[in-house]
Amino acid sequence: MKTFNLNAEARVDLGKKATKALRSEGKIPVVLNGGKIVDLPFDGQLNPGEKLVPIANKRAIISTDLVVAVEDVRKLIYTPDVFAIELNINGQKKMAVLREIQFHPVTDAILHIDLLEVYEDKPVVVEVPVKLEGHAEGVKAGGKLSLSMKKLKVKAIYTNIPERVVINVDNLGLGKSLQVGELHFEGLELVNAKNAVVCAVQLTRAARGAQATAGK
Repeated sequence: MKTFNLNAEARVDLGKKATKALRSEGKIPVVLNGGKIVDLPFDGQLNPGEKLVPIANKRAIISTDLVVAVEDVRKLIYTPDVFAIELNINGQKKMAVLREIQFHPVTDAILHIDLLEVYEDKPVVVEVPVKLEGHAEGVKAGGKLSLSMKKLKVKAIYTNIPERVVINVDNLGLGKSLQVGELHFEGLELVNAKNAVVCAVQLTRAARGAQATAGK
């Protein structure tokens, strides 16, 4: 997976008024989730932008409110590629992946970004683009290859996640499909439904006619 370098600043002024002012300056509010888990009550010191998000068993996760420039994230968002994001937060380095983007319903302007902090010893779930390679047997017989799932959810250490999941379709016959449960990649766990169809070779009208003729 490629690395994307992104400069961010801690966000300390929250609320609708502050958010509106940020967007007018060409900036986007960001939340970095998945930080350190601590016990409550917390007697440590939080850095600027950090806050406690309570979870079960009197514990909390430290998340961080950030600000990034719109121009700095365009190449991260408007691309089919998947990136590991190296955040530079006021001189502090953290690794993250893109979790969710909120767009304006009318203008499509970027309103908010959620990032997930990642570690070299903790698996993460990421959607990865699918790439088909090869020439399916069913296509040679007159069928049409269709891709039903353009992305697959993979679970792995972020350093092991590929830019694309490559699937060879050479042996895919006419009228046959390939399901998630039939796919296996070293170091990756596919978390989509096992019976979900990734791709298939569909019968075309010409192929049906050829089969009917051959059966006579």
